[in-house]
Formats: sequence, structure tokens, C-alpha cells
Amino acid sequence: MDVDDVAGRLGVPAEEIDRVRRLAGDRPAAPLPARADAPALLDRLAVRSDDAAEILAGWPEPGSPLWTPELRWLLDRSTALVRADLGGHAWLTPGPALPRDRGPAWRHLYVYAYLALVDAVRGYHRDHGVPDDVSWATLADLGTNLAVDRRMNGDGWPVMQSWLTLHVRGGLYELGRLQHQRGDAEAVDLHIPDAGPLTPEAVDASLGRARVFFPRHFPGERYTAFSCGSWLLDPQLREYLPEHSNIVRFQRRFTLEPHQEQDTPDGDVEVLRFVFRSLSTPLDRLPRRTVLQRAVIDHMRAGRHWQWRRGRFPM
Repeated sequence: MDVDDVAGRLGVPAEEIDRVRRLAGDRPAAPLPARADAPALLDRLAVRSDDAAEILAGWPEPGSPLWTPELRWLLDRSTALVRADLGGHAWLTPGPALPRDRGPAWRHLYVYAYLALVDAVRGYHRDHGVPDDVSWATLADLGTNLAVDRRMNGDGWPVMQSWLTLHVRGGLYELGRLQHQRGDAEAVDLHIPDAGPLTPEAVDASLGRARVFFPRHFPGERYTAFSCGSWLLDPQLREYLPEHSNIVRFQRRFTLEPHQEQDTPDGDVEVLRFVFRSLSTPLDRLPRRTVLQRAVIDHMRAGRHWQWRRGRFPM
């Protein structure tokens, strides 16, 4: 395998192909499920019919003209790269971002890698006694992310392809309203999916499940706190939202760390990504239907910026 040749054919930097080659090495990949079994699996992973149709149309069957040797190599090695870190819980980039306008094989290459890894991570879940309902609820975040990416016209996928490696390595679990990411610093990291109101009751129930889940299924990991990094923790939101709002009540749970501009996501980008699911729509064309939407727009039109903040509270 010639790194420069593969990179040239894929239209990506050679150093990104070299990274995949080095991290995957000669480790085994994981087989895709049979195409005949794919519709049922995609349905279980909450993949919408339009996304499922594209995925099935580009299925990497032997002899498919859609799958050039370099695409097949990248699918195999990116799957091996992620599988080699089964049980890991840090963010992991599975491979380079591909030109996604070149057809379903290019657009969904990392979806095929995800599907190939479902059996492996399900085995990991069984080894740790993770209930089936938690396992499938966690893995069904694939469909949610594909739907968001479609809504964002493809702008969401570069982040999502790394995010979704947490699910297929056993690093993250959906327990009710919140997703809980295993950590290495005595804290479980909280993530807030786009799944309805963030009510105190739903948050309490999810936290209660986590307090039981991690000692039971990962007894060797000693967590003493919940942590979260999010634009939702930006205290500037309190200038616009009522004290009884779900977001403000969620913020009150946390003790914030000092704000650091360096090495954190861009707060403005994160707010636009999650509140409007658009990174390119001008501010004057964004909807103003909710208090939160109006707050985001007015804050940015005044020349101010949102912050991505991190905080924690005892478990």
C-alpha cells in the first residue's frame, strides 16, 4: 500500500492515510453483516428510511463498481483502527473526512465501519453485563446523527464520525435523558442528546441510573463526580433565560472551571450547531421562535460571543 497513491486517489492529505496505516497496523477488522440483514439492523439503529436507502444503495458487496481498491482499504483499516481500541473512552478519529459528494460509498464509509463493529461492541457489552435495552438505545444514536447531518447538509458529519466511535467501543452509554461517557479522571462525562425537554426530573432519573450502572458494570472504575463540557453551561445564558428554565436549572448543578479560550470548542459554532443545526445560515435568516433562539441571535448580533464551559458536581 502506497500512502501517497491512496491519498491522491481519495483526495485527502497523505499524513491522514499514514495515521490510519500506523494505528491499524495489521490488526483484524470486523466483517460487515450480510446485506440481507442490513435493513433490520438499520431499523434497530433508528436510521431513517431515506438514509437507510442510501446506505443500502452503496453497500460494499464484492465486485461493486462503487468500491475502488483504496476505498475498500480505508474501510477495512479504519474498522481495524477502531476495533483495536475496543473498551476505549476517548474521542477517536477513524479516518480522514472524505469528499461526500462522490456517491454513497464515499458518503457513508464510516457508517459501514460502524455497522461492522456492532457485533464486536455488543459482545463487549455482554461481557460487562450491560442490558440489551441500554446497548441498543446507545447504538441507535447512529440514526439520530445521520438525521442531524442530513438536516445540516453534511456539515455535521466531520464531528459525528469521531463522536460515534465512542458508541462502538463501549465508551458511552445512553441512560435515559443523558448520555454518560466513561472517563479516566474519576468523573463520568455527561452529554445531552437532542431528545426533548431537559427537565430536572428526567436529569435526576438519568443520574440515578448512572450511579447504579457504573459500579455494577465497571466495578474497577471509581467515579466520584459527573462532569460536562458544553455551551449549555455558559452563564451568559442567564441574562436571557428565566430562572425556572430547564437550562438554568441544569447549570445550577455544576461548579464551573475557569474559562479557557484555548483548546476548547468555539462556543459560537457549538451554539449554532445545536440550537439551529446550521453553520452557514446568516443570523437575520435564523428562526426566532423560542426564547433560546432569540437569545442566541441577539447576543451574537450585539457582537458578543458564546462560551463553551466545563463544570462538575459530586456523584
